[in-house]
Amino acid sequence: MRALWLVVAAIAIQLRLICNLLDGMVAVEGKLGSKSGEIYNDLPDRIADPLILVAAGYAVPFVFGPALGWLAGLLAVFTAYTRLLGAATGAGQDFRGPMAKPQRMAVMTVASLGEIAAGLLHYAGYVFIAALALVILGCIVTIARRTANIKRILESR
Repeated sequence: MRALWLVVAAIAIQLRLICNLLDGMVAVEGKLGSKSGEIYNDLPDRIADPLILVAAGYAVPFVFGPALGWLAGLLAVFTAYTRLLGAATGAGQDFRGPMAKPQRMAVMTVASLGEIAAGLLHYAGYVFIAALALVILGCIVTIARRTANIKRILESR
């Protein structure tokens, strides 16, 4: 049953990304965006990212699993915050990675499928540990890069 849920998770993560992409394309390319459209574009992401990452942490059968999931979820939100901070300060939105939303979700999709094999080999949770550690480290680097870029732009004015 666990394998089925992991496949469902991988598919749901990819469907989320497709919906997000299509939503943005319709709004921008179709010129159908509204004045409040950014709320509906960004707010669901701030909920979905932590839900996915925290759930992965709870799927780890070790006591530290949930803490890894919560830390990854918090850093994912903070990564998005630094992007929005750039926009709010007039420095523009910075989508650079290495662990922006598409990369985080790619890692979690691969990890969900990798957990199937890990479970069959009696190593359930190890792939999620590695994936969450990668997301955590990648988010730290991404936050630092985006913050440095914002600072550089603001100080060059």
